[in-house]
Amino acid sequence: MDNYNASLDTLFHALADPTRRAVVQRLVKGPAPVKELAAPYDMALPSFMKHISVLEEAGLIASKKQGRVRTCTFNPDKLAAAEKWFDDQRTIWASRFDNLDTLLTTLQGETDET
Repeated sequence: MDNYNASLDTLFHALADPTRRAVVQRLVKGPAPVKELAAPYDMALPSFMKHISVLEEAGLIASKKQGRVRTCTFNPDKLAAAEKWFDDQRTIWASRFDNLDTLLTTLQGETDET
């Protein structure tokens, strides 16, 4: 469980930054060289490469260097852990709301009887 939580922490940290989310959104459309990914941002390439590193550490993207060009690709499998976590949270909260609804219905019935 600790490894699962650490993996989620890394994933959510990577997605917490708007630049990194935008890079992931772009890579969903297909692979792209780092230079193309960095073009919309007003930052030095070494700074942008830190974002790439965070995404790679989270497993969201992979990069491959051929010659002088580093190309990044999106790894959709890594989002499965986050999706599972969200699904688990939805299930927990749906159950809690169902219990609350049952309690309110019971209390409303008791109020109607008096």
